[in-house]
Amino acid sequence: MKLYTPPAVTVDTVIFTIEDGQLKVLLIKRADQPFKGSWALPGGFLLRNETSEQGALRILKEKAGVRNVYAEQLYTFDSLGRDPRGHVLTVAYFALVPRDKIGFEGSGDLQTPAFHPVKKLPAVAFDHKNIISYAVKRLQAKLGYTNVVFSLLPKYFTLNQLQSAYEIILDKKLDKRNFRKKFLSLGLMRSTRKMLSGTPQRPAKLYQFITTKPTELKKFF
Repeated sequence: MKLYTPPAVTVDTVIFTIEDGQLKVLLIKRADQPFKGSWALPGGFLLRNETSEQGALRILKEKAGVRNVYAEQLYTFDSLGRDPRGHVLTVAYFALVPRDKIGFEGSGDLQTPAFHPVKKLPAVAFDHKNIISYAVKRLQAKLGYTNVVFSLLPKYFTLNQLQSAYEIILDKKLDKRNFRKKFLSLGLMRSTRKMLSGTPQRPAKLYQFITTKPTELKKFF
C-alpha cells in the first residue's frame, strides 16, 4: 500500500498598479525564515477550512494592509524545488488597483509594503520573480479580450490616459489614430460632458467606462 504525503499549500498575491508612468507590483519584506528580510509577494499558508481566495484576501490585509480589492486566480505553481521547507505549492492570485485607491492600513504586523517597478525588481524570495513574470504576461493578454484596463484608471479619464495605460503594460508605443479607432469601436466607454483642465495641454474630453464589472469582449481589441 502506497503512502501519500500531501504538499503544503500557500497563496501568493500579485497586486499591480500604475505609478510614475510605470507598471508596479506590491512587495513586502519577509519577517521569518526562509529568506528573512527579503522582498517577496504577500503570501502565506492556508488556514484550516479556508479557500485560496479567502486566504489571499486575508494575507493582503494582515501583511500589506490592503483591503477591498478584487483578486482573481492566476495559476498554481508547484515545482518541487520552489520552497526550501519542502514540497509547497502556491495558488497565485492577481489584482489591478489604481494607486490612489491603495492605502496601507493596519497594525505593526505590516511587513514594509511598497510598490516596485516590474522592470526594475529587487532580488525576490522563492520563485516570485517567475510568478510576477507570468502575471505580467497574463495581464498583457487580458488587455486584448477583456475590459480589465478599467481597474487601473480613474472613473473619468482621457483617451491619452487610456492609451498610456496600454503602452505601459504592453511596454511598447501604439499609433494614436489606430488605437482610438479600434478602442472606440468596442463600445466599452462613453464620452462625458466633463473636461480635463489644469494641465499644460489644452483641455481634453473625459470618458468613462459603461460598466466596471469584469467583462470579456465580443471582439478582440
